[in-house]
Amino acid sequence: MMNRGRVEIRQLQYFVAVAEAGTFVRAAERLHVGQPAVSQQIGRLERELGVRLFERTTRTVRLTAAGERLLPEARAVLAAVDRVREVAADAGTGTELRIGSSHGLGDRLYRVLDELAGAAPGLAVRLTRARQEDRLAAVRAGRLDAAFVRVLKSAPGLELVPVWRDPLVVALPERHPLAERDPLRLNHLGELPVGLAPALNNPPFHAMVTDALRAAGVAPPPGPPFTTLQDTLAEIGTGPPSWTLFYYRDQLPVVPRVAFRKLADLTVLTSLAAPPGVPSPQLRLLLAACARVAEAGRAETSERTG
Repeated sequence: MMNRGRVEIRQLQYFVAVAEAGTFVRAAERLHVGQPAVSQQIGRLERELGVRLFERTTRTVRLTAAGERLLPEARAVLAAVDRVREVAADAGTGTELRIGSSHGLGDRLYRVLDELAGAAPGLAVRLTRARQEDRLAAVRAGRLDAAFVRVLKSAPGLELVPVWRDPLVVALPERHPLAERDPLRLNHLGELPVGLAPALNNPPFHAMVTDALRAAGVAPPPGPPFTTLQDTLAEIGTGPPSWTLFYYRDQLPVVPRVAFRKLADLTVLTSLAAPPGVPSPQLRLLLAACARVAEAGRAETSERTG
C-alpha cells in the first residue's frame, strides 16, 4: 500500500482557488501569493493524493473527474476550519480583557472601547490607570493583558506593537510673539526657557524631548520645572515667559493668558505592550480595534487638511 503524505489546509485552499478562478495566475492574485507557489502546492497535493486534479493547458486549467469529486469535499473541510476558528474566537471573547491605561489618551481610548463593545459585546474590559513603569510590570506579571505606553522603543520581556502617533502641544504666554506662529517648530523655541519635568519622573519622554531639541539645533534655557499641568500652565500665564509641552488632548484647557499651539515636528508614538508570543483572542480584538481607530484618525486628518 502506498504511503501518502499529509494533506495541508493551505493546499486545499489553493486547490479551491484554482478551481474557482480557472487559472493559476488568477488564483495567485486572489491568494496574494506568487503563481509558482500555487503551482508548487497543487503539485504536492496531487502527489500526496495520488491523483491528477487538473488538466492543464497554456491558458486555462480544467478539473479532472477526480478534481470534480474532491472539490465539494475540500470546500466542506475549509468551511469546518473556519467554523473551528469562529468557535475558538467566541470562546475567548466571553471573558475579560485587562488593559493598562493612563491620563491623556483622550478620545482615542473611548473609541477603542466602542470598537471592542461592537466587535465582542460579551467581553468585559477592565481599565487600570497607573504609571508607565507600573503598567509594564503588571503586564510582565500577568496582572494585565496589555497596556498602552508612549515613547518606548523597547520593553524587556514584552512585545511593543505600534498603534498610532499623537501630536504634542506647546503652551506659552498668549502675548509672546511666538504665539502668533501656528504651528510651532522646535527651532522657533530655542531662546525661550522651557519647563520640563525632571528626567526621573518620565525618562523616555524627557529623553525624547531633549534629543529632539538637540537635533533641531537649539538648547533653550531651563525654566520653572513642570509639576502638574494645572500649576505649570498657571505659572506660564503669570510668571516670566517660558513654555512647556504635553500630550495633545481632545479638549485643551482654558487658561487665562496662555496660548496652545501644536508642535509641527515632533509626535509621540503610542504602542501596546503585551506578552510575547501568539496573542490571545482578546488581545487580537484589541489590536484590531486600535487599528480601526488609527485608520479613522488618519482619514479625519486627511479630510481636514485636504
